[in-house]
Amino acid sequence: MLANSLEALDKAHLIHPVVSLREHERRGVTILQSGQGCFLTDSAGNRLLDGFAGLWCVNAGYGHKSIVDAAAEQMMRLPYATGYFHFGSEPAIRLAAELAELAPEGVDHVFFTLGGSDAVDSVIRLVRYYWNARGQTAKKNFIALQSGYHGSSSTGSGLTALPLFHEGFDVPGARQHHIPSPNPYRHPAGPDGDAVSAAVVQSFRDKVAELGAENVAAFIMEPIQGSGGVIVPPAGFAKAMQEACRELDILFVVDEVITGFGRTGPIFACEHEGLTPDFITIAKGLTSGYAPMGAVLMADRVYQVIADGAPEGVALGHGLTYSGHPVSAAVGLEVLKLYRGGMIDNAHSVGAYFTRRLAEFRDRPLVGEVRGKGLLAAIELVSDKATKAKFPAEARIGPRLAEIGYRNGIIFRAFNDGTLGFAPPICITEDEVDLLIDRVDATLTEISNA
Repeated sequence: MLANSLEALDKAHLIHPVVSLREHERRGVTILQSGQGCFLTDSAGNRLLDGFAGLWCVNAGYGHKSIVDAAAEQMMRLPYATGYFHFGSEPAIRLAAELAELAPEGVDHVFFTLGGSDAVDSVIRLVRYYWNARGQTAKKNFIALQSGYHGSSSTGSGLTALPLFHEGFDVPGARQHHIPSPNPYRHPAGPDGDAVSAAVVQSFRDKVAELGAENVAAFIMEPIQGSGGVIVPPAGFAKAMQEACRELDILFVVDEVITGFGRTGPIFACEHEGLTPDFITIAKGLTSGYAPMGAVLMADRVYQVIADGAPEGVALGHGLTYSGHPVSAAVGLEVLKLYRGGMIDNAHSVGAYFTRRLAEFRDRPLVGEVRGKGLLAAIELVSDKATKAKFPAEARIGPRLAEIGYRNGIIFRAFNDGTLGFAPPICITEDEVDLLIDRVDATLTEISNA
């Protein structure tokens, strides 16, 4: 009775993100009731292995009492503190200090947001302020990668390069540009990784030459392109892009909203290539999804210019009511304690095992590519392995995969093109990886025989 009532209320009132609204009205909601470790239970009593950590975010897994206790204690002591007017709270200050300690060398300053989208928007504003403060007021253009995702806000969605987030929304803007994705499976220079990297770096240089370096403010990229299909750039690509940005006097922004906090092994994916960005955006795993929070990590060399950009005593006109929210910050501190207490080590070891097990699907008839790093991976299905042809839209391969997977007791990201995305909690065990593989195997068998 309760579930039926909730379904009716949902259809009548709740707008869900990134769904066909009419389809949702016909289909109805799947209500999740509880979670423990890597598993979720829905309102019908189905127990599901969450192979996607909520939305790439519940890195620590569900049901940690220590996180709940940290939030409750902070709520009782001080549920809110503004960061405006020189006020602050202990959890926000301590979390900023810990993030600065964990971040790449020279990235020492933290501005808290509510999530990834407003972290990207904050970067866009701060990049503009930086160049204006330096007197280079023509540097307004931003360059991003095709297949990249940088949020769905009014501005950040223009840096996102997925058609769904553009059509009907009047983005990207005139000063937002995209260059080809470094996708070794589909780039014309592939599969040779060095050739793909060289080609995309050259595309960047060509775009900068077209716009004029004096007019380009920043380049933004994900270490792994999550919502574009878990695309793993060739080793060395990010480092080459950083070097090109430095040479051309363009700010280098790394979006670690998905890849941060053990998802690819280390705390930050920047560690794989020793990156030292001007800005890093984070969210999701920062609080393991237990409370809303994101952040902009800013290099000291950038901070000093921005800090000197206004006359003495004049405020920097950027802020959010819930920036540095003490409850979210207390959650973040406890989550970092769990990560450092063994989960990062687990992400390294089980991530390697996960990669080996997923590779077993490479020879399946519909599998075009298996790719990933750590506990972030994808299986891309194709209708023809020789030509790499995608499935036609009318095949509805994504929704069918999601439905079959759910029946088999597993949740993954079912992309509309037939790619299965995986990002299980980093607390996952090898036995749970084996269970995940078995359920994916059953799902692929069923879709192949359909």
